[in-house]
Amino acid sequence: MRTVTIPRPDDWHLHLRDEAMLALTVPATAQVFNRCVVMPNLVPPVTTVALAMAYRQRILAQLPASMSFDPKMALYLTDKTSLEDVEQAAANPDVIGFKLYPSGATTNSSAGVKSMAALDPLLEKMAALQVPLLVHGEVTDADIDIFDREQVFIERHLQPMLAKFPTLKLVLEHITTGNAVDFVLSQGDNVAATITPQHLLMNRNDLLVGGIRPHNYCLPILKRREHQMRLQQAALSANPKFFLGTDSAPHVQANKETSCGCAGCFSAPAAIELYAEFFDQHDSLDKLADFASGFGADFYGLPRNNETLTLKQHPWQVPEQVSVAQQQVVPYFAGETLNWQISRD
Repeated sequence: MRTVTIPRPDDWHLHLRDEAMLALTVPATAQVFNRCVVMPNLVPPVTTVALAMAYRQRILAQLPASMSFDPKMALYLTDKTSLEDVEQAAANPDVIGFKLYPSGATTNSSAGVKSMAALDPLLEKMAALQVPLLVHGEVTDADIDIFDREQVFIERHLQPMLAKFPTLKLVLEHITTGNAVDFVLSQGDNVAATITPQHLLMNRNDLLVGGIRPHNYCLPILKRREHQMRLQQAALSANPKFFLGTDSAPHVQANKETSCGCAGCFSAPAAIELYAEFFDQHDSLDKLADFASGFGADFYGLPRNNETLTLKQHPWQVPEQVSVAQQQVVPYFAGETLNWQISRD
């Protein structure tokens, strides 16, 4: 039996949700990942250090006694964020940085930034204090095709932003296009990107061919095959600018399978196995450890994990459904067979 042992991985982009959903999401992630970056797009959003610490305690309250887990909190950047908020974030080791959502870009993003130009004083302070900016990189203009929104955001906002603040520490989250790969490669070591399992394993055919498949619907939306291939090349390149961020984002089945289904793939029940599947398909399992367990920690200036995790080549089936609070959630890759599984021996 083939096995691969890696340092315990980290998830640098994760949605845990809140309240009853935490009973599902926290154990699903903590049994695999040591650290994660928790997204702040709750209702109401997590905009201050005080709100983030209260949310962190709710997360840790759902942690089984046998598990260790270190959630790092992102604060929701809004038009009302203050310089004092940035200073408080910089002083708190449990806060990783600020998340930039353009207003209306994704789930619970209505409180997001409406004027990019108004951010300049905050960005200057963040650059000075080396507080990371985590970016959902899409414009939301109604006249911009949904498949072009990442590219336009990079051209319209990110390139001018980095020209003005060249030392700003920035992560372009869940990249989906070759344009994003090129942008990250064109910048200094202060700019990096996370890549999700769904954008490595799928393209828009997997969303639309043969009927709309709501559990493959996420934002940013799956793109053309040629963009998928550029992301694959980036992940396989062993370039430390690219690292794991699942963007695991659960929604109950009733909200996904509706006339206006919501965006998000709940990959946590099989996250590291999905990445192992991808790297093995490309004969590159030796590159999984740095991508999943090394490059992200290095970028954020954190120590790599000492614990290890072993995966074994053993077919298993991703559950069709998981339950939480008397409702059903359909995992990403539900019912499909994966060839790699965490060894619990």
